[in-house]
Amino acid sequence: MTIPAATLGLATGTFLASAVEFVEAFTIVLAMGLTRSWRAAILGTAAALAALIMVTAFAGFALINWVSQSLLQLVIGTLLLIFGLQWLRKAILRSAHLQALHNEEEIFSHEQQAARLAGREVHLGLDWFAFVVSFKGVFLEGLEVVFIVITFGLAATRKDPNGMLIACASAALAGVLVIIAGIIAHRPLSSVPENTMKYAVGLLLSTFGTFWAVEGLGYFASGASLEWPGGDWAILGLLCAWFILSQLATKVPQLRAVGQTIEGSES
Repeated sequence: MTIPAATLGLATGTFLASAVEFVEAFTIVLAMGLTRSWRAAILGTAAALAALIMVTAFAGFALINWVSQSLLQLVIGTLLLIFGLQWLRKAILRSAHLQALHNEEEIFSHEQQAARLAGREVHLGLDWFAFVVSFKGVFLEGLEVVFIVITFGLAATRKDPNGMLIACASAALAGVLVIIAGIIAHRPLSSVPENTMKYAVGLLLSTFGTFWAVEGLGYFASGASLEWPGGDWAILGLLCAWFILSQLATKVPQLRAVGQTIEGSES
């Protein structure tokens, strides 16, 4: 049985993006649990997950029932493209050594230091600082997961009725694996190649964003979605194009630095 390119990309993109966000959320919760209170950190996480479920249900219902299919693809594709370009920009700057690499150990140390310096305030029998920080961390990182799951899932349902199910399952699998790995390691997951994963996710988001946004342009003509030459196989072509462009972009700052060095030596 051959897995369609769109379905494979959907599962891979959702899994990688969710894993990155879950790793960052886990780092915050771990710092609060070890430094302040595990009870407050866990309850803060649970409250954030409950809020995320409500946000997901409302957003999914609104998009499915209030927006036409072609317009939905245009909106989702544009948002994915913007989001993907942001991830690619960060990955390019890090590859060109113009921005520091994301380091979970440093973030963990920073969160622990902030937790130690914060005053102790108790509400409802909970360490309020640990509860609020855990809730905020999980909710904000989780919002990005929700955005990716909904956009990928809804856009994919046009060609695969199980698109939303695949997106949800991929995100859930990423969350379970991160939690298991974190429990086993009992420390920040700094060995996870997060920067490489973010680059891969940026490529996938930009690719699918371009694919779906162009399909959605049919909304302004016939009201029906446009078709790419080659169908879903056009996704592979777009992925290669974005990969080449991003690799060229990483070379520009390096070439500029070499040019400045040569000019300086000549003067």
